[in-house]
Amino acid sequence: MQLSELKNLKIAVVGAGYGGAAAAKALSLLGADVNVYEQASRIGEVGAGIGLRPSTMNRFREWGIFDAIAKVSSPSEYFEILTPTGEPIMKEEWPASGEQTHTHLIHRGDFIDALLGVLPEDMVHLGHKLEKIQDKGGSSVLTFANGASVEADLVVGGDGIKSVVRRELFDDRGPVFSGEHAYRTVISTDDAYGMVVDDNLRMYIGRGTKIYLLPLRHRDQVSFDITALCPDSTWAPEVTKDDLLATVEGFDERLVNITRDLDMDTVNVRAVYDIDPVGNWHTDSVVLVGDAAHSMLHHQGQGANSAIEDAGALADALREADSVKEALALFQATRKPVTDALQRISRQGWTEEEIHEVFPGQKPAAAATKE
Repeated sequence: MQLSELKNLKIAVVGAGYGGAAAAKALSLLGADVNVYEQASRIGEVGAGIGLRPSTMNRFREWGIFDAIAKVSSPSEYFEILTPTGEPIMKEEWPASGEQTHTHLIHRGDFIDALLGVLPEDMVHLGHKLEKIQDKGGSSVLTFANGASVEADLVVGGDGIKSVVRRELFDDRGPVFSGEHAYRTVISTDDAYGMVVDDNLRMYIGRGTKIYLLPLRHRDQVSFDITALCPDSTWAPEVTKDDLLATVEGFDERLVNITRDLDMDTVNVRAVYDIDPVGNWHTDSVVLVGDAAHSMLHHQGQGANSAIEDAGALADALREADSVKEALALFQATRKPVTDALQRISRQGWTEEEIHEVFPGQKPAAAATKE
């Protein structure tokens, strides 16, 4: 689209999470009039750490915000998968993207603060819970619970796994329970029993449980995450310390000790959900991004990265296409095959037997001979 057309484009982004905030940044750099509408009255991201891949960091460099992200993250060279007692299963360097070779490990809260911190303060409108969206073809009207109403040439639905935009216009199927729970917290590096020796992610897997140790050196902390099988689909289930200890039985005693020492008030407990692939992400004036379009399980660590890539691809498409309608079709054609594959792969449980299927040829010789 021509620069003059982009500058006249009124864009409403629903949701101020990773996808929404990134889309707002990328689209505002086109010169468009962008506003973000977030249902929460204050922004607060709970949970623990994530990894921002090299291709994601390249987007931040392109948008001029690399330093803002880098200063609250730690560069990592590789990730490693081990048995419950620490024998190696596989070790792989992060996939490089151009000159960028490091994945940056970051706390979810620091990440969303950094993203929102590079947006103009008056761009983000809190306390706007979307109730209804009316697609009028060349524009759409948003109606919020607080009585506000907004019309925009383009609506970007970045409102997460329970997306109202997706439910109203594209797919009314709800989230899908994975049969797992995730228990996430952040502890001091001093409380990690000497298990954090560098800036690299390690995952211990066995008997239906995965334990992630993700260093956050810039905080002198480590993200400690347990994902375990559980039939309880309650969105935010109640669990006890004994419940957690049962999931790590048979693991390295240091991991058991970390679990035993946890303050349960600091542990974020969630049933793990994703969504089935959505057939279509866009109309002529509305498009889904991030979890609203393709929420996936965290086994590949690609949820936040995919949301950032969506934002970049959407901005690229608007630059390249002749109209909003054509841009949204180009965006979906570019991103949907990628995220469909990631959703499928992420549903693989990553049992020790499945590792070879996800990372063919990566098992160390010693581990391969034990099969």
